[in-house]
Amino acid sequence: MTARQTQNDGRGCAVVTGGSRGIGAATARRLAESGWPVAIAYRSDDASASSVLRDIHQMGTDAIAIRVDLADVEGPMRLMRDARERLGPVAVLVNNAGIRADDLLVSLDEAAWQEVLDVNLTAAYRCIQCGLMGMIRRRWGRIVNIASVVGLKGNPGQANYAAAKAGLIALTRTAALESARRGVTVNAVAPGFIATDMTRELPPQLARMIPARRAGTPEEIAAVVAFLISEDAAYVNGTTLTVDGGLMA
Repeated sequence: MTARQTQNDGRGCAVVTGGSRGIGAATARRLAESGWPVAIAYRSDDASASSVLRDIHQMGTDAIAIRVDLADVEGPMRLMRDARERLGPVAVLVNNAGIRADDLLVSLDEAAWQEVLDVNLTAAYRCIQCGLMGMIRRRWGRIVNIASVVGLKGNPGQANYAAAKAGLIALTRTAALESARRGVTVNAVAPGFIATDMTRELPPQLARMIPARRAGTPEEIAAVVAFLISEDAAYVNGTTLTVDGGLMA
């Protein structure tokens, strides 16, 4: 069997939220290389989504792009339904969509608090809820939530982001406990300082705080996600893997 057949084996498709750029785009490409048909969810960047689709189609793998606002209560349900109808059962879900709205806690307004929680945490909950029952029925599924080291240690000016990512880690553990007996694993990846559009405006001197003395790449996060959805990781469940160049050490 080829590597693609071994990885997918006709189980269905993968859904990657925030899949048009950064970690999401790298993950979509990496899963497509393993033969997974991929549904890329994105909010507004049509050009970037089209670029990722083009790359995946050139590999000979099916892929679709679904423009959706995951902060909308109906968005996750529509995303999972469209992916299922167009590519088959959702066997892999990567909750990567995320935004930041940084401010010190004393001046953080409630709208910024709520928006970050809606996209980074509540949308993941809704996507999991929409996809998990099908995975349980088929007795196989992989869910990977992209958290952050900020959800493990906090960070000044990011109370909303840290709270959302800490919640995502707790959600990961609980979902794993509830579904492990049915062949479903739920894990989280906590990136450190990764070179993406989201971190572009952060001061470059932050890299000096990292033992590796450099930012990570989206492809390095995608490699960990690919491991977690593979059969090699069938006994890895309910955990959070930090990928941070030694920052948390």
